[in-house]
Amino acid sequence: MRTGFSLKDSSHPDISTSKDKLRTENTSLFYGKFQALRNISLSIFEKSITSIIGPSGCGKSTFLRIFNRMNDLIPGVRVEGKVEIDHRPIYSTDMDVVELRKRVGMVFQKPNPFPMSAYDNIAFGPKQHGKHNKRELDHIVEVSLRQAALWEEIKDKLGQSAMALSGGQQQRLCIARVLAVEPEIILMDEPCSALDPVATLKIEDLMKILAERYTIIIVTHNMQQAARVSDMAAFFMMAHDGAGELIEYGPTSEMFTNPADKRTEDYITGRFG
Repeated sequence: MRTGFSLKDSSHPDISTSKDKLRTENTSLFYGKFQALRNISLSIFEKSITSIIGPSGCGKSTFLRIFNRMNDLIPGVRVEGKVEIDHRPIYSTDMDVVELRKRVGMVFQKPNPFPMSAYDNIAFGPKQHGKHNKRELDHIVEVSLRQAALWEEIKDKLGQSAMALSGGQQQRLCIARVLAVEPEIILMDEPCSALDPVATLKIEDLMKILAERYTIIIVTHNMQQAARVSDMAAFFMMAHDGAGELIEYGPTSEMFTNPADKRTEDYITGRFG
């Protein structure tokens, strides 16, 4: 299948040797009586980028949020099946949700800096986890901003309001804020949808660098973006009853050039969705 997509230049993780960082098995999610996800089974590999693609309303963001239990905040939510981090059940009664969300950070669709200085945005998380030494916080702020490729741009503006930064800078600040608490996994829910093309490319370049140290899952409607940045891709569709189902999962390069399911090909080539 010829798609014209510019695929990520690095090879995808070797599935035979890659470590499962996250895993779902026959995972379903309900909002009250409504089933939002049905029997999702896949493994997310360590230090890779996995893109979640599919039409609007097919459960992509809902699926993303099962890994840090953000769906718990919605009344009436029920999760069935297995959801694991490092082979430990995420939904077990002895799982410390605060610690889980430290390990599994999240970047949202629109930049959401706190209404405080850029410095205080980054230092907020470490302070919540008991770090108050000024020298240590200074180090964390600088390292996090360097990792987010933002230090050189705002190192002289750390005391200014984060709200004064550009949209792209705000999103990278939010990424730095996640990095400051030393996560293992970063969830990104359409992190570039509110950004211009230049800012989008900066975030994509940043993701590729971060994947050397972190496991990244990104929800995106942008097929070019999924092709450019991700090692693995999962295609979701909505069933007739409204439940999100996993149609196909595999290396992005294979899915975008030789999809196993006709529905995947139709979506990737723009025939629907």
